[in-house]
Amino acid sequence: MTTLRQKMTDELDLRGLSPHTKENYLAAVARLAGHYGRPPDLLSDTEIKSYLLHLIRVRGLKPNTVNVVVAALRFFFETVLGRSFTVIVPALPRMKRGVMRPQVYSIAEVERLLAAPRLHPKHRAILMTAYTAGLRVSEVCALKVEHILSGRMQIRVVSGKGGKDRYTILSERLLRELREYWKKCRPSSWLFPSQSDPARPLTTRTAQRVFDRAVKLAGLDERGGIHSLRHSFATHLLESGVELPVLQRLLGHRSLSVTAVYLHVASSRLADVRSPFDRTEPAISETKTA
Repeated sequence: MTTLRQKMTDELDLRGLSPHTKENYLAAVARLAGHYGRPPDLLSDTEIKSYLLHLIRVRGLKPNTVNVVVAALRFFFETVLGRSFTVIVPALPRMKRGVMRPQVYSIAEVERLLAAPRLHPKHRAILMTAYTAGLRVSEVCALKVEHILSGRMQIRVVSGKGGKDRYTILSERLLRELREYWKKCRPSSWLFPSQSDPARPLTTRTAQRVFDRAVKLAGLDERGGIHSLRHSFATHLLESGVELPVLQRLLGHRSLSVTAVYLHVASSRLADVRSPFDRTEPAISETKTA
C-alpha cells in the first residue's frame, strides 16, 4: 500500500490538486483497503460497488461525501492503476446534491468564539484569520509569514482552490493579533506550523479540531465546521453593503452564481429593499364629490 500511496501522491501532485483534495482522496482509498483488509488494487469491481453501497445504505453518508469517495476511487483506478472504472459508474450514478444553504454565526457569536476561555493564542489567530479574511481551511493552513502584506493591508492566497492566487483583506484587528501571536510563537516560514514538525504546515484536520474545541469552550452549537467562519465572513460583508462582485473576488469564486448563495442568508439586506411601486406618487388624483 505504501508504494501505491506514493504513486497516487505523485499523480495528485502532478495535477496540482489542493492539499485538502489530496488528503481526502488518499484517505478514501485507504478506507476502502481497510474495509476489506486487502490492497485496493486487488479488489474486484463487485467489491468496490458493494463498498460504495455500504457507505450509502449502512453508514448513511451524505451525497456530497459519497461523491468525493467516487471521485477519489475513479482517480485511483483510472489514473494510478490505468484500470477502467466505467463498470461501476452506470450502476452507481453521480448522486444529486441537495440544495444547501450556508450555516453562519452572528457577529456576536464570532466574538464569543474568539474570546473562548483557555483558547491558545495560536488557535485564536487561526480562527480569526479564517473569519476575517474569509479563507478556506486549506488556505489558512497554507499561509506563510510572507503572505501577510501589512503595508498593503492584504493577505496573499497562493494556489487557492483551482490553483489560483488571489488577494483578500487584512483586518487591522487581525494584524494586531498576528503580531502578538508572532511574538509568542515566532513562526519562521509557515504562519501556522505543525506542532510536531515546524517545517510542515498545520493540517486541515488539526485546524478543524481547534475550531471544534473553541465552539465547545464558547458554548456555541456546531454549524458546519470551521468552514462556517468563511460563510459568516461572506454573509456579514453582504449585510454591511459590500457588492457581490467584490465579494466574489475576495472569496476566489469562479462564478458569481456561487457567491450569490449568500444572498439567501444575508437577511438584513431584504429589509432595505423597497418596492418600486412605493417610490412613485399615485398618478390618479382623487375626485371630490359634491
